Amino acid sequence: MRSTALSELTKHIEFEMKAVPRFGFVAGQWLSFKATKPDGEEITRAYSIASPPSEDNRFALCLNRVQDGFTSNYLCDMKVGDEIACSGPFGDFILRPPMRDTVFIATGTGIAPFRSMLHWLLAEESRHQGKQLSLVFGNRTEKDIYYHDEFLRLASEHANFHYRPTLSRGGSEWQGLRGYVQEHVPAIAQARTDMHAYVCGLDKMVKANRELLKSLGWDRKSILYEKYD
Repeated sequence: MRSTALSELTKHIEFEMKAVPRFGFVAGQWLSFKATKPDGEEITRAYSIASPPSEDNRFALCLNRVQDGFTSNYLCDMKVGDEIACSGPFGDFILRPPMRDTVFIATGTGIAPFRSMLHWLLAEESRHQGKQLSLVFGNRTEKDIYYHDEFLRLASEHANFHYRPTLSRGGSEWQGLRGYVQEHVPAIAQARTDMHAYVCGLDKMVKANRELLKSLGWDRKSILYEKYD
């Protein structure tokens, strides 16, 4: 494994799965990790895979250090060569056919499954079929925007991918969107009931965006979501 700091409390950690000949998963799925506390208690936690499916048995996680959160801190403190048990993949928060114009709405580490989905989609035109893909990614400050340069690059390379980071506490030099994600969704979703929406983050944000989209006339079956609390 190897890790990269995304912010003071957040890491991008890459692992290699060694227990299976081929590790397969669908973009958007999650893994369950088991760690043992010093007192012998086993703790199991679920984390979304933050990388697209690949042929090399590698995958990545996007993790926040949580105060008193044993597993997240354990994973963030792992060194190259350390091993940990996991099971999976699990979950049905995955892309649904047929492919449509799509808005992805995330805050914080809720970006993890969307990083997996978007890299997978944009790797081949036959996957995204030229549909319009919008990512509305909300954070507090500019230093909290995980994978910012990566998404800027994807947007520059793909005319159908629109990256819209928004900050609730952006500094005076921030030139992008401000406010919460739900303030910027109507500009994409207004009068559009033929799209898909994927929402990932904390419960309050997920609920706000689900209610917003339904108020815009969206069918609830077109709104897929995953909550982190």
